[in-house]
Amino acid sequence: MKKKVYNPYLPSYEYIPDGEPHAFGDRIYIYGSHDRFNGGDFCLNDYVCYSAPVTDLSDWQYEGVIFRKEQDIRNQNIPADAKHFKPSLPGVKITDPDEQLNAPGLHAMWAPDVVKGLDGRYYLYYCMDFLPEIGVAVCDTPAGSYEFLGLVKHADGTPLGTKEGDLIQFDPGIFIDDDDTIYLYSGNAPIREGVGKGPQGSTVMTLEEDMLTLKTEPKLLLPDVRNSKGTGYEGHEFFEASSIRKINGRYYFVYSSVQSHELCYAISDRPDEGYTFGGTIVDIGDVFLNGRTEKDSVACFGNTHGGIECADGKWYVFYHRQTNRTNYSRQGCAEQIHFDENGQIPQVEITSCGLNGGPLPANDAYPANICCHLNANGKTTYSNPMAMGMRYPYLTQDAKDVVPSEPGFPAEAQADAQFPVQYVTNFRNKNTIGFKYFDCKNVTGITLNVRGKASGQILVSTTPEGGLKKDKDSIIDSFDLKFQSDDWTVVSGNVSVPDGVQALYLTYYGLTGRFDIAQIGFICK
Repeated sequence: MKKKVYNPYLPSYEYIPDGEPHAFGDRIYIYGSHDRFNGGDFCLNDYVCYSAPVTDLSDWQYEGVIFRKEQDIRNQNIPADAKHFKPSLPGVKITDPDEQLNAPGLHAMWAPDVVKGLDGRYYLYYCMDFLPEIGVAVCDTPAGSYEFLGLVKHADGTPLGTKEGDLIQFDPGIFIDDDDTIYLYSGNAPIREGVGKGPQGSTVMTLEEDMLTLKTEPKLLLPDVRNSKGTGYEGHEFFEASSIRKINGRYYFVYSSVQSHELCYAISDRPDEGYTFGGTIVDIGDVFLNGRTEKDSVACFGNTHGGIECADGKWYVFYHRQTNRTNYSRQGCAEQIHFDENGQIPQVEITSCGLNGGPLPANDAYPANICCHLNANGKTTYSNPMAMGMRYPYLTQDAKDVVPSEPGFPAEAQADAQFPVQYVTNFRNKNTIGFKYFDCKNVTGITLNVRGKASGQILVSTTPEGGLKKDKDSIIDSFDLKFQSDDWTVVSGNVSVPDGVQALYLTYYGLTGRFDIAQIGFICK
């Protein structure tokens, strides 16, 4: 029997954004960058990998660290006065370059991609923060210990990104076509006109069989804000995060648009040209879905990045969301997607159930962090402490960042007390938390595991607007909420939830107090 799985699909202490899913053999592997909880910048941890059987996406297993940032030659013996030195990184001290060199691993590794090469080995492509080149590592297995191979280079041996006229390399995507042609995609672009420094753009190139040497030079691929007029990409131009798949003979290019909080796609009959805009696949605030605008985002927004993959005949989009009021503690989520008769991908909504294959049974307790709707008085903002302040609820954890040490670590071990658990904090008057979807049968009550202070009422509704507008058609029930405790406490209310698949939204009304929510549970007949 398959276990229940929900968003985020990895343990709540894991912060793996930029997830690139790849099915190798009978398992699907997630390759992403690796944020640090409460970190001061993007991607501060080493690359790790999780995998699951393609037939059971509830059974995620920790594969361990696959590549350490100090393995890259550019991350060793860095002079403290180097131009690319980043003194803002936590714990880094500027020293006299004549007396001491900085410790290895100063540069963070950004979004990677992996491909099985023509020789049967696995090749990992990545960029390091603001450095101009693309690094490559290689391994005999999909999730083993990768070894640094080299930098992608021009035919004359000059590293790509360093020659005059080279564009900035960024978020590489790697793809080998059926004819064994090796395509490398790279680049970022201005998020709006007049913003951005240096030569930028979406590019594609091909590689020799050594997986390092350019066979053909980079050429521009997708339009960006500087040249998109009349292309159909307007408002959704390429920003970053190149990811490519071949599906039914056509090429699907997935990318993060200038909106930043959405993943879009483009389609072509060729891998290296002729792409037309397809649409939005997913947005982390459900923006654009059914006409929703950014001001009505269902959750705090920031960037997202990911890809699509097939597992056991079904296609999924993997993306990431924001937590902890920053852009630096991002978590992977996923949703099933579908293709219409024309090969288009309709936008999917973000849900709590994600990879579960259907609604979650309303007969158990669930972590509150599986919420897919979290805002204040129907509004939210950019995931940043300056923007959010303490005006909005958000996701966080009590303990410091952790990384499991042993491969084979099962995802369900997040319930072990030695690992931190993520929860909702700063829940206040007219805040709403929402979950999609639960399969409700004979539900007579709802329980909440809470701490803090509350004195008010919870309205339970089936629409996000129901609790705020007190819409009689969508309000299911209500219950009083009154407690004061610094310890986690289970409270309950009598709520008669109609049978069937339901979205559930809880809106709090209370003039004083704020509290944390760790779990939501159900009482059934």
